Amino acid sequence: MRRAAGTARSTLCACLVLWLGLAVPARAAPDGAPIRAVASFSILGDLVRAVGGSHVAVATLVGPDSDVHGFSPSPADARKLAEADIVFVNGLGLEGWLDRLIRASGTRAPVVVASAGVQAISAEDDHAHAEGHRDRGGHALDPHAWQSVANVRIYVAEIRDGLAKVDPAHAAAYQAAAADYTAKLDALDRAVREAVDRIPPENRRIITTHDAFGYFAAAYGLRFIAPQGVSTDSEASPRDVAAIIRQIRRDKVPAVFLETISDPRQMEQIAREGGARIGGKVYSDALSGPDGPAPTYLDMMRSNLRAFDAALAPR
Repeated sequence: MRRAAGTARSTLCACLVLWLGLAVPARAAPDGAPIRAVASFSILGDLVRAVGGSHVAVATLVGPDSDVHGFSPSPADARKLAEADIVFVNGLGLEGWLDRLIRASGTRAPVVVASAGVQAISAEDDHAHAEGHRDRGGHALDPHAWQSVANVRIYVAEIRDGLAKVDPAHAAAYQAAAADYTAKLDALDRAVREAVDRIPPENRRIITTHDAFGYFAAAYGLRFIAPQGVSTDSEASPRDVAAIIRQIRRDKVPAVFLETISDPRQMEQIAREGGARIGGKVYSDALSGPDGPAPTYLDMMRSNLRAFDAALAPR
């Protein structure tokens, strides 16, 4: 199935090359018009909006409640890139489909890799993200760097500097917005640490759908266990599922959490057979819609914290 999906994406990108062979390259926005920015997925788009403010019009390729790992681009997505003044991507192999789409679009907009300054960690499952970037030892890298608030400070700095290069007239505004948002990130980081401190050490084990919380675990001292690897394109084997069920029973893991981008049935089976309760839904790779509990990155992290705290902290 994964091979078929990859073939379909390759075929689509080939079609896009033909469709956009005469695409108009990105041009500077007219005086007074906002810079046209494209972000690869909803979380990154929110960060670009926070820094860019009214000076930047942001479009995203993978929207709220959508899975960036399994995304298939359309001609409309290629057109967004062709008309962009600047493009923001996560990097670390998250958007395995994006390089072909950028080439197909013909865009000449600069591409900013938001994770460029991040100290990446290796993925737990090397096979889960076979198309992703690798460290010097050949291990696949975990692309979910935004799950550590410290890394998002780096994202914000990269966004600030990228916008200032394409729109130097508003560089001071981007600098001020980035500083203001970084202060909010500092407050969020303190809130995360306080919430984790309320959870007894023996309860700091969390079962989630796929391995998207490695950076959160490394930064804040929780342990996350997942039947899938770092990509939702991978499938958990019956052996993996059985091993997690045994671990829940052995370690008395109190709760299993559902991710909003994944089919809940497997996790419901794991919770039922392991004797754990469903601790609620968490947001890993995508924001919610505007009417949901996680329409921004700050809201997403706080929503996840509330779910962890409600299920794992003593009452």
